[in-house]
Amino acid sequence: MKHLQGVIPILNTAFEENGDLDLYSQQKLVEFLLESGVHGIALFGTAAEGYTLNGEERRKILELVRRVVNGRLPIVVSSGATGTRIAVEESVAAQEAGADGLMIVPPYYLKPDANAIRYYFEAIAERVTVPIMIQDAPLMTGVNMPASLLAELCQSSENIQCVKVEAPPTAPKITAFVREVGEHGFAFGGLNGQFMIEEVKRGSVGVMPGSDLADRFRQIWDLLTAQRYDDAYQLFNVCLPLLRYELQPGLGVSTMKHNLLGRGVIKSAAVRHPTGSIDKYGVEEVATLWNQIECYQPC
Repeated sequence: MKHLQGVIPILNTAFEENGDLDLYSQQKLVEFLLESGVHGIALFGTAAEGYTLNGEERRKILELVRRVVNGRLPIVVSSGATGTRIAVEESVAAQEAGADGLMIVPPYYLKPDANAIRYYFEAIAERVTVPIMIQDAPLMTGVNMPASLLAELCQSSENIQCVKVEAPPTAPKITAFVREVGEHGFAFGGLNGQFMIEEVKRGSVGVMPGSDLADRFRQIWDLLTAQRYDDAYQLFNVCLPLLRYELQPGLGVSTMKHNLLGRGVIKSAAVRHPTGSIDKYGVEEVATLWNQIECYQPC
């Protein structure tokens, strides 16, 4: 992961209408991401409904992804937990199952202080050899980690290499983290890429959005790396209404899945409780927003 960069989407989990895993659609989604030119794939994050999956389901999905990807891209697996011992065990298991890197949230149930956060990440880092990405997501976890602490964690261990910054405002935090961490770490943007361009211009090395617009994010990334900023903003602004729609609390995953369903990638937009679903009006609204993106022709 020292060379990880670009578009690393969170793999949405495909379900049958009855809530069982849909491994056929799951494979089609992985193939869609490969065709989109992504630079890696991340499993079991929030957009993947990882909180609804048991250990056996995680094993099946990781096994499928490894088989389809076949070593062409790095696979990052979310393995954080509310307890340190469980987080260590899950991280070791993910590594043994073939994860190329781990994305880990801090323990969030008891809202730990800085010392407890240090202990948690260092305990995991001591037991695994694959790189660790800290997921800085206080809107989800309620745990605030200042840029100085994140930089300190990266500097304290060779395994802890990067941070996914999802603490708004994200762009200023990336500026602060990049300045503090120096050569000891790097940053990715999250929150469905809503400030991707500003984050990249401030020093992030990539973005981790949902799966449904992976091809468009790859196009924006290519424009940014070519320093064609006006063109990047133009394409990004066409995608922004749908990204905004997906950022509605509790409805983002359903929106992404309905977009993937409309694009013919998966055969059901089913989500697992307690994940929320958009209503019939939302389905129509999402289709309208995607149509605007699909019909876009650059100037």
